[in-house]
Amino acid sequence: MLADPSDCLMGLLRIIMSLKFQLLALLAFGVAVFLIENQIQKLEESRTKLERTIAIHEVAEVDQHHTDIRRELPALSPDDEMVIIYNRVPKTASTSFTNIAYDLCAQNNFHVLHINTTKNNPVMSLQDQVRFVQNVTSWREMKPGFYHGHVAYLDFSKYGAKGKPLYINVVRDPIERLVSYYYFLRFGDDYRPGLRRRKQGDKKTFDECVSSGGSDCAPEKLWLQIPFFCGHHSECWNAGSIWALEQAKYNLVNEYLLVGVTEELEDFIVILEAALPRFFKGATEHYKTGKKSHLRKTTEKKPPTKETIAKLQQSDIWKIENEFYEFALEQFQFVRAHAVREKDGELYVLAQSFFYEKIYPKVS
Repeated sequence: MLADPSDCLMGLLRIIMSLKFQLLALLAFGVAVFLIENQIQKLEESRTKLERTIAIHEVAEVDQHHTDIRRELPALSPDDEMVIIYNRVPKTASTSFTNIAYDLCAQNNFHVLHINTTKNNPVMSLQDQVRFVQNVTSWREMKPGFYHGHVAYLDFSKYGAKGKPLYINVVRDPIERLVSYYYFLRFGDDYRPGLRRRKQGDKKTFDECVSSGGSDCAPEKLWLQIPFFCGHHSECWNAGSIWALEQAKYNLVNEYLLVGVTEELEDFIVILEAALPRFFKGATEHYKTGKKSHLRKTTEKKPPTKETIAKLQQSDIWKIENEFYEFALEQFQFVRAHAVREKDGELYVLAQSFFYEKIYPKVS
């Protein structure tokens, strides 16, 4: 018996209506979920804003607290405000010199802080540059302070700092420095003889490295002293850059109190003691007689042959680095000539050679 067409139509309509209600219900559920999620998101945003407001308020309170403390503290004398930065170049006798600062800090009442950068990277990120400048200039508890580390020069005035530190440094003959560093990576030194070095086990001499064109003794490895003085500009680290050379020279003359040379380290110390007794009183005698004066010596170092030196000196990079070294040496010898005299093998600091006269108005 055939079904009544009207019954079939009614059944189809019921199915359609059921699907329609299901779709409407699903749509209503989706809208409800969307509204709930939207409300949750608004609540999260409100919570985040509230937390941020609370955090800002707390930071403001801490800053105000520190400001109040600083207001209560007596003003520091100019000597006690002093900060020295020794952005030391590797393998220039920097450890020997730094140990003098560590030995003197207690008796001369100053602080010594090592700037330890990740993987000894001398270039800081921009945010770390800002943090470092803020730390050095505002960290009252660490003043007077002597900061040292393998960090490229930073111009504090660029960051709006109120006070600029005194920069000092030491440079060394470029080839001598590279040879010392080459063997240091393989054999270490007498400072920490048990420490495993990066190239430990490599027995190849420096002469053999140069002869075979090895990467560890390539002319590009000479490019280090100029970048340390040039700073955080990208061009400073382009090996052989004349711009970097000129910038390094400018900084040495205008931004550094004194730059010595490894070969005349005692003279460097004598002048520093005369100029900055707040830090270096007793440094000369300590250097001469102290057990740590010549603490760090590279082990198994073999002097390069004349042929090796001649080959390196053909490089334009060596010529530029050596020009900077000769410039630094000439400047140091100029400063020394006007600061000390030598008699019977001993250095003597010159007495003050200026005075004031014709002072007006007259004091009754």
